[in-house]
Amino acid sequence: MSDQGHSVEDLTPEEVAKGVAEGRYLLVDVREPNEVSAESYPDAAVVPLSTFNVDDIPDPQGKQVVFACRSGKRSVTASLAAQTAGKPYDKHLAGGIIGWKAAGLPTKAG
Repeated sequence: MSDQGHSVEDLTPEEVAKGVAEGRYLLVDVREPNEVSAESYPDAAVVPLSTFNVDDIPDPQGKQVVFACRSGKRSVTASLAAQTAGKPYDKHLAGGIIGWKAAGLPTKAG
């Protein structure tokens, strides 16, 4: 998916989980606090899309930022917004937490 010369790379749940485990990816969950409190990604920073500010994303310290949401739509929006703001954050978790769970990966309850 691309917009104004920006593009977003789809990553599979397996790719994201491996990258996070290896310290290559910083996972940023852009779902809302009520969604995150119900079920969340292990080890993700939370920056809700409704109040999205690229400056709220923690310093990735050399890692690549990967956005995630429920189904993979808001994460694309967040990535494009970050790129518009001048950040090289062009990756997202395709399929969101739905795909993450379908791949058998763990989530945290509240």
